[in-house]
Amino acid sequence: GSVCGFVGANGAGKTTTMRILASLDYPTMGTAEICGINVVHHPDEVRKLIGWMPDHFGNYEHMTVVEYLDFYARAFGYKGKERKSRVQEVMEFTDLIPLADRFSNKLSKGMTQRLCLGRALLHDPQVLIMDEPAAGLDPKARVELKHLIRVLAQEGKTIFISSHILSELGEMCDSLLFVNGGRIVHHGDAETLKQGTDSGGGMLYDVQVLGSPQAVSDWCVINPHVEFLESRKAGGRIRIESSDPERAADVLARMIKDGLKVTEFHKEQRNLEDAFIDMLGRIDRGEGALPTAPKSELPAFTPPEPSNN
Repeated sequence: GSVCGFVGANGAGKTTTMRILASLDYPTMGTAEICGINVVHHPDEVRKLIGWMPDHFGNYEHMTVVEYLDFYARAFGYKGKERKSRVQEVMEFTDLIPLADRFSNKLSKGMTQRLCLGRALLHDPQVLIMDEPAAGLDPKARVELKHLIRVLAQEGKTIFISSHILSELGEMCDSLLFVNGGRIVHHGDAETLKQGTDSGGGMLYDVQVLGSPQAVSDWCVINPHVEFLESRKAGGRIRIESSDPERAADVLARMIKDGLKVTEFHKEQRNLEDAFIDMLGRIDRGEGALPTAPKSELPAFTPPEPSNN
């Protein structure tokens, strides 16, 4: 299994995308598929494959935890001993056994999220779609949720999760998908972003020198494969047009040979928040976005055939 983090500013299209994948909304153009199945034309098949965990969900206040899960197990078609066994399994996995007889309106935020996860897992879906599952949770509840997500991935499930807590996404996700204005602007692993690799394959370095910081900018102007990005306290931030460490070593050697008194030269280590802000900045400058098809090239939305049921 794998965990993919879905990242974007407010209004970027995260929840809309997730609701389309969960077969709850129609796309205005293009297509969406789960396990190769079109979510618009075959929503019933898709719903058998996915577990949907929205950012807000309604519960039945008059039901206890076990009654709530039993109700949904019935809806998923479980009967008799099989239903009772499945509810028990889900409650054990989400640590809800001690809360079995508690009414759902008496649960804390963390407990409620575990109940929502349990509901999403009842029919043993292949794919989990989780919209801001950690929102509003205390640190202990976030750690518990993160552990459950990793266990599910180890069991072979694909998990698509959005969150504004980027540091936690970096810890639990195998890959990150950045979206802006409804379009993908980056898809890759978190470690690459934190190490300073940009979308063009270059590496970002922080350079500090004795004397005027302007010397770094002037040097970059006359040297190939190096771009000066911004001034910093005693030097600047540069981009080397290669991820090869030998290219970086060559740049450092040329700087020293040309008379720059370099005191620091190190690959930038960013947190994911910095990487995300940097990504948005490059988009604003018209740089760094992954190529996407113009709207005219996207297939028009085709509504599903009317159901006879």
